[in-house]
Amino acid sequence: MADVRAFPGLRYDPARVGDLAQVVSPPYDVIPEGSLEEFRRRSPWNVVRLIRPGADYEEAARLLGDWQQDGILRRDEPAMYVHEVRFDDRRRLDLLAALRLQPYSDRVVLPHELTHRGPKEDRLALLRATHAALEPLWFLYEGGLTELLSAATSRQPTVEFEFPEGEQHRLWVIQDQGWQARVTAALAGRPVLIADGHHRYETTLAFSEELAAGPDAASSFTPALLTDLADPGLLVLPTHRLLRTGVAVTGGEPAASLEDMLARLDGHTVVGAYRDGQFQVLELEGEVPVVELHRQVVDNILGRKSLEENVYYTRDAAEAVREVDAGRAVPAFFLPAPDLAVVLREARAGMTFPQKTTYFHPKPPSGMVFHTLDPGRAL
Repeated sequence: MADVRAFPGLRYDPARVGDLAQVVSPPYDVIPEGSLEEFRRRSPWNVVRLIRPGADYEEAARLLGDWQQDGILRRDEPAMYVHEVRFDDRRRLDLLAALRLQPYSDRVVLPHELTHRGPKEDRLALLRATHAALEPLWFLYEGGLTELLSAATSRQPTVEFEFPEGEQHRLWVIQDQGWQARVTAALAGRPVLIADGHHRYETTLAFSEELAAGPDAASSFTPALLTDLADPGLLVLPTHRLLRTGVAVTGGEPAASLEDMLARLDGHTVVGAYRDGQFQVLELEGEVPVVELHRQVVDNILGRKSLEENVYYTRDAAEAVREVDAGRAVPAFFLPAPDLAVVLREARAGMTFPQKTTYFHPKPPSGMVFHTLDPGRAL
């Protein structure tokens, strides 16, 4: 099943760059365009220069090489990493290691969301230029590592930083081969579910197949952040849908306000709707609200119209209302937080959910560890 190994990660040298908070960033796809310059100003070595280079992929490759040559980035001996994040009185522990890239048909790496072509083309161009996986992909697993992770965090962390304000991150570099072997064995019998990074997984797999290296080559693995499905600090949020076109949706129960509507999206296959100043709660057939919203409502409204061109998304319910009131969206639809046990069960059965079914929070900062996809380096 899942093949998880230690790898010689590239990391920023704190003696050269100072506080790691100045060089990390959110994942590439959640950085607002208007915030890029702010991150560039923080440091000449901020990771946005690598993960968001615009169309100048060769410049990202040049910087990555220069930073290694200048000692800004240093390579570890083969390691696994334990990451802790504390936020809002919660604590989450993640394992960061190399995961073998396998096609979905092997049923080891399980997807749960649809992907679109555009983001994959951009990330593939960056991979071809840099030959590096610059951000870990996020996966979920079921149990088996609690004691090992707790033991790893009993000593002082290698790195500590706060990013963004209110999120405390700690990273342990674990080079104990016995500990690594126990982690590999614990996950060997389990599939893993992609939490975040469907597009990047597919592009990294495609690039690995282009290189056609051996099964133990570094290019046959991706850096993976792995979180226990039962971790009490694992927080998943809903993503609401806004349609640029639409017709009136009838048959729902009226709701007095946004707060009233959201409070009723719990325990049933129900979704909320807002249009023309009116809130309502729609009860749907089936078990998974996001699936049934698209199947029974969105698909019927759009007909043959493109989903990509006519649907956009927000996690802020109040923003969705403002978009409708401003005339930029016609209806808005609101979802409850997804049930991860149901998502995992259905993914194992082969179901693919609509795009942006899940939103895991907080995202791991980009820039903690890099993985070079060297065909000639064995893991």
